[in-house]
Amino acid sequence: MEIKKSFKEYSLSFLMIILIFTFDQVSKKIIINNQVENNVIFINDFINFNLTWNTGIGFGLLSFSSGLIYNMISLIIFLVVCYLLYLLILSTKFERIFYSFIIGGALGNFYDRVSNFAVPDFIDLHYKQFHWFTFNIADIFISIGIFMIIFNELIKKNET
Repeated sequence: MEIKKSFKEYSLSFLMIILIFTFDQVSKKIIINNQVENNVIFINDFINFNLTWNTGIGFGLLSFSSGLIYNMISLIIFLVVCYLLYLLILSTKFERIFYSFIIGGALGNFYDRVSNFAVPDFIDLHYKQFHWFTFNIADIFISIGIFMIIFNELIKKNET
């Protein structure tokens, strides 16, 4: 009886995680399957789809050619996802949304690290010659989730 209550209580979070993971994976498959010459698909003057393979973490940081370092980073990411699942279980119903965003995105990128040994990034925001770091749908959800957690904590701190 308690297991059903727990599953029902967290079912929205798990559904969100699955939907974010699926949306991320489908978007990456579409880009990979529709590569053009030089891997760039022009959208407009501010955004292109430019496929790059990221072997590091966010924004291409910690990109190494060493398999040992890559595997260590992957293990750390897996442990962080496990910890985030733990935090999701301890959080309020409202806060679970934030953790679901981060976990869904993190699982999408982790899956790519394990299956492709790199994460496909493709969203290229730019203005004239300035280009932001190339990212993907998973990165968007991770960033939104982190921002919402920080914002929520600041609001809670100001209320006390």
